Amino acid sequence: MIVSRRLAMLATLGVSLALAAPAVALQATKFTPAALADAQKAGKAVLIEVAAPWCPTCKAQAPILGKLLSTEKFKSFVKFDIDFDSQKPDLKQLNARQQSTLIVYKGDKEVGRSVGDTNPASIEALLAKAL
Repeated sequence: MIVSRRLAMLATLGVSLALAAPAVALQATKFTPAALADAQKAGKAVLIEVAAPWCPTCKAQAPILGKLLSTEKFKSFVKFDIDFDSQKPDLKQLNARQQSTLIVYKGDKEVGRSVGDTNPASIEALLAKAL
């Protein structure tokens, strides 16, 4: 009896959480120079997110980016992730010197960059530069 009540409560909680979940954000792709070149050649709006799993600023940026990239306005973006700890040659190529760096391209032109920004309005303005 107790087990079935707990299962019913868990099932109800799961349904509630599923209904409250935000829209699915754009799936990111691991950065490679070739993948970036392909997106640029196609004239895509590109976001490169340099992050580290231990970085509190990166953790603060993640839900902001997720929310913005799930909107109609930014659905055309291609998003690449660079791991700050393991992709040092890629960081050097992009001149990204620290985690929590966001780089935005419109086609093959870099149109904006920020480091350590957790303000939703300024991150939105950065992304808008690529539209």
